[in-house]
Amino acid sequence: MKLMAFLEKKAIAIDLKSTAKKDVIEELLDLLIKAGTVKPKDKQKLLDDLLAREELGSTGIGQGIGIPHAKSDSIGELVGSFGISKKGVGFDSLDGEPVYIFFLLLAPKDSAGPHLKALARISRLLKDKYVREELKQAKTAEDVLRLMKREDEKQE
Repeated sequence: MKLMAFLEKKAIAIDLKSTAKKDVIEELLDLLIKAGTVKPKDKQKLLDDLLAREELGSTGIGQGIGIPHAKSDSIGELVGSFGISKKGVGFDSLDGEPVYIFFLLLAPKDSAGPHLKALARISRLLKDKYVREELKQAKTAEDVLRLMKREDEKQE
């Protein structure tokens, strides 16, 4: 699965302002609303779905990476946003370290396949410490898009 299949181009922030877990999830969700892929009226339901998923176990997977995700009946297709926190966010990560790189994923309730493929693709991408460092050094959303497209081409 290609990153650009679900990453919304207009939903990339290279300087997230939030410093708390719930706030950064909301900020990433707001990117999808601003991009037009999530309806403002669905925001609270989607935020509740994302936070309920976090209750099951943190999506802070370690190495400075967080992948908050949820399935919801308020979403029609797999969509994602991306953000970088320059300061890092306490995210209850498995390794106890702050999170700097965030992918937020939302999928329809009945879409296990694409949802899991997207999570696996993101995990594979971010295992590469050079990719993580390059993302953290990105100066613009275009830098992030270029990197994602380059990594997608490697998948072909």
